Amino acid sequence: MKGTTMSTDDATAAGSAAGQTDQPAFDTSRAHQARVYDYLLGGKDNFEADRAAVDAWLEVDPELPFTVRSNRAFLGRAVRYLTAEAGIRQFLDIGTGIPTAGNTHQVAQGIAPETRVVYVDYDPIVLAHARALLISSESGATEYIDANVRDTEKILDQASRLLDFTQPVAITLLALLHAVPDTDKPYDIVATLLDAVPSGSYLALSHAGSDLLDADKHDSLMGVADRMIQNKITYRSREQLAPFFDGTDLLEPGLVRVEEWRPDPGTVTTERSTLWGAVGRKK
Repeated sequence: MKGTTMSTDDATAAGSAAGQTDQPAFDTSRAHQARVYDYLLGGKDNFEADRAAVDAWLEVDPELPFTVRSNRAFLGRAVRYLTAEAGIRQFLDIGTGIPTAGNTHQVAQGIAPETRVVYVDYDPIVLAHARALLISSESGATEYIDANVRDTEKILDQASRLLDFTQPVAITLLALLHAVPDTDKPYDIVATLLDAVPSGSYLALSHAGSDLLDADKHDSLMGVADRMIQNKITYRSREQLAPFFDGTDLLEPGLVRVEEWRPDPGTVTTERSTLWGAVGRKK
């Protein structure tokens, strides 16, 4: 079964606020997190403002490329575990980003071809590339929802067209929630998503760690973000991230730097990311 795009909007319309919750306008004059991430992974779907923001960020945090690569590798390891060992056959990937190698459905369907994956993002460039996310195995399926993570009602309603919420689902929120300020109630967002899935479901999450930076570096990075990035960035401490996993049991090794979560043999490094990551199983 091959996927189809749920949204009928084109890339231009996707940049508007119509029908969305707090949807940022499509603005290439300021950097966007998805396009910054794309640039750091060697992609071409970015603009001058995105590249300038990366250059300014690297002056403060030269480990940023390692952090981004480590986050992508964490996604791969988490999806492989969830598919091969936990037996998950349904994924809700929110904050998908611009497609690159090793997307969720490619990893999961490489192990279990019948796996179903729903992708969610609101960036019009991601939407323009959604076709790449919809090339599913014949026995599995993928869908793409044009929605903001804050619009949980829309996400869950449309995702239920493909996913069976009476069976376990893995929800992935990677490098996303630090773009959701406290005023937008990120803890409530995650709780709503977890409430919609049954016991035995999973939450995989990574997040920028305020306690993985010294105070001066954190303040300098926030200055760059405020000046150059349209998403408001909120770093949170390990202690602040723990409540996202309320109602779950954390898999070993718990909430750790993303590169330390079940690393592949031979990949130990002295470099350190600035992202916390964990996978929890709903009780």
